[in-house]
Amino acid sequence: MKKNHLLAKWLSNDLSEDELAEFEASPDFEKYQKIKNYTAHLEVDDFDENNMLANILKQEKETPKVVSLHKKWMFRAAAIFVLALGITFAMKFLMPQTQTANFGEKTSFSLPDNSEVVLNSGSEINYKKWNWDNNRHLELKGEAYFRVAKGRKFEVETNLGKVTVLGTQFNVKARKNRFDVVCYEGRVKVNYADTQILLTHGQSVSFENGKQANLIVTSSKPEWIDNQICFYKENIKSILDEVERQYNITIELNTKDTTSLFTGKLPAKDLNVALQIISTTYHLEAKKVSKNKVIFDGK
Repeated sequence: MKKNHLLAKWLSNDLSEDELAEFEASPDFEKYQKIKNYTAHLEVDDFDENNMLANILKQEKETPKVVSLHKKWMFRAAAIFVLALGITFAMKFLMPQTQTANFGEKTSFSLPDNSEVVLNSGSEINYKKWNWDNNRHLELKGEAYFRVAKGRKFEVETNLGKVTVLGTQFNVKARKNRFDVVCYEGRVKVNYADTQILLTHGQSVSFENGKQANLIVTSSKPEWIDNQICFYKENIKSILDEVERQYNITIELNTKDTTSLFTGKLPAKDLNVALQIISTTYHLEAKKVSKNKVIFDGK
């Protein structure tokens, strides 16, 4: 402590003669003297406290970046929107598309290549929009009429067989064990079990329980498009099934004679006339027991 006290007094030239003699005799005096001589040449500007304070106040303080809760919510909502948009796109273009026609109805729609389809009552079609132009393939349950736009191979697959075309107009019907294909324009290739057949304009083929029937058609489109139900050698059960689909009703049949085959037409917009034709053909009596139910009894 005494040493530091003497050093302070020496630097401020306050040592007495005795104290100066004692300090100069210390072993560290030479070192202190060199430091004093060196610092004596240093120049330091006068310290202006007011000026320094003014400069500090002039400096623009950086405001910390704070993201408000409102902005956070907006960012989150935007992310959810983008995700939902992506899911919607996948659902729309990657997932199978379904078109249906309920009983008593018909449905018309266009495919991605502008091919036109008309679904008959009680029918369904499934297809994918994604890459449609390169993979024109759809699955049919029931009956449909097609006007196919020109392009790559067009396939209609059913549980009974497959129809392949390039660009044409045709009708496909797959009900229970019966598979019917009619070509109205162009050419279609029909695959049924191990059988493959090529149809051209005005030709038709039917398969039922492994049996094949070919016939010539003169109409330019399916009769059901104009509300006429056309049958070719079909039994009464198949006929009543179609009437149920077209009129959205339930039919009960009480007769043992179901083997006779029917070829002809029934109206799809006049139930009374349709019931009268069936009654006359099969010697039955039709009774409307309610708005949506009909019973056929044998005479």
